[in-house]
Amino acid sequence: MARAAEKVIITCAVTGAIHTPSMSPYLPLTPQQIAEQAIQAAEAGASILHLHARDPHDGRPSADPELFAQFLPAIKAATDAVINITSGGSTKMTLAERLAPPLRFKPEMASLNMGSMNFSIHPAAQKIKAWQHDWEQAYVEGTEDIIFRNTFRDIRHILKDLGEGCGTRFEFECYDVGHLYNLAHFVDAGLVKPPFFIQTIFGILGGIGPDPQNVTFMRETANRLFGKDSYHWSVLGAGRHQMGLLTGAALQGANVRVGLEDSLYLGRGQLAKSNAEQVRKIRHLLEELGYEIATPADARRMLALKGGDAVAF
Repeated sequence: MARAAEKVIITCAVTGAIHTPSMSPYLPLTPQQIAEQAIQAAEAGASILHLHARDPHDGRPSADPELFAQFLPAIKAATDAVINITSGGSTKMTLAERLAPPLRFKPEMASLNMGSMNFSIHPAAQKIKAWQHDWEQAYVEGTEDIIFRNTFRDIRHILKDLGEGCGTRFEFECYDVGHLYNLAHFVDAGLVKPPFFIQTIFGILGGIGPDPQNVTFMRETANRLFGKDSYHWSVLGAGRHQMGLLTGAALQGANVRVGLEDSLYLGRGQLAKSNAEQVRKIRHLLEELGYEIATPADARRMLALKGGDAVAF
């Protein structure tokens, strides 16, 4: 399939709520570390920065808006990147907790998970020999018995209050084919309007697997549901599947997402020392294939964003 004549958007998910401090010494945890790594990722070529916060004392995921307030202005002042604040938070947060940061800061973009699901990282606990903090082991092992809630009512609430209320557009996170149909339901209801940004996610335990055939299937399903000209498609490959899956997806016309939220590694057995390392690697691979990387201005135009001057930070 030939690419559309568009540049490739690189999204960088800087820290997330999946990995814990014991898994990598390079995971940014404090507001200063998150700001520094986000700025470096933007300088390396990421046009969208997907952001979570962490408790700076022990690295646990946090939805405290005051922590976001410590790094959002610094990132905005140092880069022109599109700032995308999570509305997913972590699987253990309430919807009100998850929405507190984006509702306060009214970003250009926010993530939006398109369905409830089992979302588990519990097998990772077997690989950790020593935990740095008391919360980590129970957090990781506990995902075996957690349902990540994103009901139709929850999604409608986010689309109305954050989307219509704040002018925020979304990174629609689709972990399985049913999530594309959930998105189509809201398109049909008039609550989602093109151009929209679909982030298809592969390799999370509980979601669709990281097989190349599944990438093609999700793309073809999205084309059937929405028409290929109404949305921009991006691919996230979790863990060791990151770079290979993204490179193959780019050949089918995908934008890409990297970052330490999605994978802690740069290559086989090699921990990434920063988010910027992953951005530089995928940028090199894409440019070697002849693709041009989207600037933040390109991303804003492609996704019809409101602009960095219209946020509340």
